[in-house]
Amino acid sequence: MSLPRLGVTLYSFTPCFHARRYSFEDLIRVAGERNLGPGLEVVGFQSIKNFPVLPDGFAAHFRRLVEDSGLELSCLGANADAGLRQDRLLTEDELVEYMRAQLEAAHSLGFPTVRVQHSVTADLMERLLPHAERLNLTLGMEIHSPHGVHHPKMQALLERFEKLSSPRLGFIPDWGASLTQLPPSLLETYATKGVSIQLLDAFRDQWNAFHREPLIRDDAEQGARFQRMREINDMFGGDDISVRIGTNSVGLFGHMNPEDWREIMPWVVHVHGKFYDIDADGNEPSIPHEILLRDLVAAGYDRYISTEWEGWHWNDTDDPFEMVAAQHQLSERILARLAAA
Repeated sequence: MSLPRLGVTLYSFTPCFHARRYSFEDLIRVAGERNLGPGLEVVGFQSIKNFPVLPDGFAAHFRRLVEDSGLELSCLGANADAGLRQDRLLTEDELVEYMRAQLEAAHSLGFPTVRVQHSVTADLMERLLPHAERLNLTLGMEIHSPHGVHHPKMQALLERFEKLSSPRLGFIPDWGASLTQLPPSLLETYATKGVSIQLLDAFRDQWNAFHREPLIRDDAEQGARFQRMREINDMFGGDDISVRIGTNSVGLFGHMNPEDWREIMPWVVHVHGKFYDIDADGNEPSIPHEILLRDLVAAGYDRYISTEWEGWHWNDTDDPFEMVAAQHQLSERILARLAAA
């Protein structure tokens, strides 16, 4: 039986990096020392100064460090920000060139897969395909909340992937698109910051109301949901701190049925194992790992799942390395059970 392999994205350790407690190189070494691999995912612009321009000798040094740490490169997180300029969006030609430079860097660094984002349309993915083929790379479109499998942008990509039928193109599911409830630690943390129980309850009730409605179909509906959360914040006397709850509720915590990932499973080239909490029983209360891992195993998926702890947006108490280790333990427990079934 083929089983997914576990790994980590250094994005999980963002607070350690931002606080300068660890350098980029330190994080790679610690990930290896604490057995948080073997897969290693890196976000290019977060981790490498002047990315995608690489300093002389950097790529060789990086590959040696990864190998010495007992890790294996899984995915490079590229940036597809079409809004880099203040006066206008990037043209298609500019965005293709912007992405091509990042693909060149990924190849030099030794990554097999590159995560791209929804600013890259189906047409642009097709234009990038020859570069991916030339550089021996696989391009994975991340499906991240508030998008889901059935969003028109993702359906257009699926149609194009099926038409092109290239193993160099695929999807990267982000489990944050498939929550079952708001993360408990989110509400607990903001309660300790003085946010009223009434406001927290109102945010949770509205998220639950969204959860009963169809998935976001377009940018206008997404904007309306952000606006509704801001209205609730104002209605209950919230401030610039509490409004982040509503923003995260739309941007990070998706409502997609986790079983919907099955529809794109033949095109999955990498997975973001997003999570926020691990409870006293060693489970994730908001993201249904049992379902998600079951369906990956059933599909024969044997590539990497990058554990991505994003609870650090509000949780500055738990140790990021311990959180990643706990999620690995949860995944290993479920995978062992599935393998024995």
